Amino acid sequence: MGTPKQTYYKRNRLQQLRGFCYAAQTGSVSRAAEMSFLSQPSISLQIQALEREFNITLFERRGPKIILTPDGHSLFDLAKPLVDAMDSLKESFSASREGIESGKVAIAAGESTLLYILPPFVAEFAAEHPGIDIKLQNVTGRDGMKLLRNDECDFVVGSMLEVPEDIEYIPTFTYDPMLIMPEGHPLANKRKVTLAEIAQYPLILPPRHLTTWRVVEFVFQKQNLNYKVKLEAGGWEVIKTYVRMGLGISIVTSICLTGHDEGIATLPLHRYFPKRTYGVVMRKGKYLSVPASKFLELIKKKSRRPKKVGRDHEEFGGMEMGGSGVA
Repeated sequence: MGTPKQTYYKRNRLQQLRGFCYAAQTGSVSRAAEMSFLSQPSISLQIQALEREFNITLFERRGPKIILTPDGHSLFDLAKPLVDAMDSLKESFSASREGIESGKVAIAAGESTLLYILPPFVAEFAAEHPGIDIKLQNVTGRDGMKLLRNDECDFVVGSMLEVPEDIEYIPTFTYDPMLIMPEGHPLANKRKVTLAEIAQYPLILPPRHLTTWRVVEFVFQKQNLNYKVKLEAGGWEVIKTYVRMGLGISIVTSICLTGHDEGIATLPLHRYFPKRTYGVVMRKGKYLSVPASKFLELIKKKSRRPKKVGRDHEEFGGMEMGGSGVA
């Protein structure tokens, strides 16, 4: 029979695992303490209790951050779904008794996804479940992954190229690469264009740190072609505006083209650039609440799934025109 101190810690197993998981997600005991509304020494004691009980080391320190050991990773994979399930127990129980009448779903996505993909899904979900609060967070890249890993959103909808080991990516929408230019541009009357012809004109691209630039650079360098970026602009709508003004041409994804009269000419570029997928990004082992699960089911039900992965897709590392974060 254990000592009173050991018995106390075993009675608080959920608190131990929650403190451990928060520390694993944030890489910080102090941040885990803030999230738990506890003191830093309390979180340290919880982690130490787990280490004593399992006779393992859960973390090693790397500068100001702590990172999981292999044993820590194993425990985290087992513990996180349990913590998530317990924290959502009341909401899940209510939903099982009464249907989905309350709760919330938090979704992180970039501007393109918020503007062009999610609106019909949000509208349908809100109409079917008026009691569910929907939180949309406009983020891209590493910020979206940070929200996901810190459990500040249920899932992300976006595009990925390189998928980390702790992340699951479900591609659900596919879009074509397109050249856009002002109406009356010399290339606008052509049925097909070459990369060499495109390289003769100044480009308008998203900021350099985003993956679109990376892909454009890869394709042009592969053909030993130089190109000039005249303007960096964030967001497809902004880029289309400056293209209409005649400041340059751009390589975009068909996700941003409405098909209405936008004052721009378009040409497909699938001969040179890979298609781009958008989909659902989740943390492996993540326990989804009932509202989040229902929203995810709606996306999967209505989605246009990619047909197959081609050679271009493989050359870009297995995920199309996204990034190590979410675009």
